[in-house]
Amino acid sequence: MAAELPQETGNLFVLPRPDDVETARSKLLSNLPSAGLGTGTANRHLRDDVVPGLNKPSQSSTFYGFVTGGVTPTAAFADNVVTEMDQNVQVHLPKETICTVVEDRATSMLCELLDFHPADWPHRTFTTGATASNVVGLALGRQFVIHEAQQRAQIEHLSTVADAGLFSAMKAASLKSIQILTTVPHSSLRKAASIVGLGRSSVVDISRKDKLHQFDLSALAWHLKQDCTASIVVISCAEVNTGLFATHGDDMRKIRELCDQYGAWLHVDAAFGLLARVLPESEEFREVKDGVAGLELADSIAGDAHKLLNVPYDCGIMLSKRLDLAIEVFQNPNAAYLNTASSETTASTDRAIPSPLNIGIENSRRFRALPVYATLAAYGRQGHRDMMERQIRLARAIAAAIVARPKYFELLPMGEDSEICRRLQNIYIIVLFRAKGDKLSTELVKRINSSRRIYISGTTWQGKPAARFAVASWRVDVERDLSLVIQVLDEVAASSTD
Repeated sequence: MAAELPQETGNLFVLPRPDDVETARSKLLSNLPSAGLGTGTANRHLRDDVVPGLNKPSQSSTFYGFVTGGVTPTAAFADNVVTEMDQNVQVHLPKETICTVVEDRATSMLCELLDFHPADWPHRTFTTGATASNVVGLALGRQFVIHEAQQRAQIEHLSTVADAGLFSAMKAASLKSIQILTTVPHSSLRKAASIVGLGRSSVVDISRKDKLHQFDLSALAWHLKQDCTASIVVISCAEVNTGLFATHGDDMRKIRELCDQYGAWLHVDAAFGLLARVLPESEEFREVKDGVAGLELADSIAGDAHKLLNVPYDCGIMLSKRLDLAIEVFQNPNAAYLNTASSETTASTDRAIPSPLNIGIENSRRFRALPVYATLAAYGRQGHRDMMERQIRLARAIAAAIVARPKYFELLPMGEDSEICRRLQNIYIIVLFRAKGDKLSTELVKRINSSRRIYISGTTWQGKPAARFAVASWRVDVERDLSLVIQVLDEVAASSTD
């Protein structure tokens, strides 16, 4: 029996007009009030001036910009509790609070939802988002590949990045460079590479010529065997513009074998692709399920709970199999007041729970786990599967509507699959397209968004303007939302002939 899903609550924002935004900007305070406005006046200022859309509820699921998830009612309730509690969940104190136990249970249930064995992923934590999780994943990878290079060189006294620094550790391992091998990388991966000291130029795109989102396995093997070079391999689990997956079929096993052969770290950037693992085994979702098969072979995985899991910002997911490396990199040394009982087990758990401040970037952090725990508890596997199915069906219906209007629109990328039916089966939650004709193509996003009924985001594809639907909200109603999308597309098409 399917889990009971929440009904529409009618608290969505109406999309603002440009002049609404300008009006709101003009009403912001220019200077700090000396005496303060007072609670009541400040609250009215927020409600009436800063976020006036709160007073204009809409019943439509209309926001398809970026990959912005909604917030389920249970997750919203839990987030309000988090604010009321205002807990700094940094230290495992099993005799004083259950916050870290809740986080442990939430990450364990999340693994179950994703069809992972929780015991295989002892390093589980929440971050600010997938970008921070990618930073953590690359920091672990950096630690691992240098350690591995030193061991393979039979160096007696190992020198770690965490203790000796990147330069000294690489010198001890006789390494000249560390490369990050990937396909169509998201910009956040290059940002993460910069933060951990590897540099943006260390990111090497080894895509296939015919399918840019997939790995050229021959090129991967060639790069991995380069002398005096260590490697981190990153899987783009759903490319940002198309939603297509970097691996299919047996690719993950082959990549895993290459990483083991050459001492590389295998990381997955699954900001929004990760939740595809909740889909059922069926012909309808076979192509998408194939794209997330084998992720359990990775060393670390980054994801976003504030996308398709539909919990509030900011909540990223970080999973890795090497808790020992995480503690090496992120532990707080020489701080007596942060000494914890992190090695203890409690009556409510059968695993030792590490303190979050010793396995991630932050020392101070919100109780991010509670909304995740709450939404998993409320809707379970079937509820979240239902949400994903509706989102994908709407995205595919939008893609089909674009294909049905070849005079005005073009679904992208079409060159990779000659059969339209196969292309539609590859649609996950992203629909990339452009308008026919240079003028409409340039103005397409602006014209659609100016309707104020739906909102999409712009991008570029092969050097030309393109538009992108991203379907990510639990509120999706396929029939209702598709009707609205078609209305707007037809109006934009009609206006192009005026």
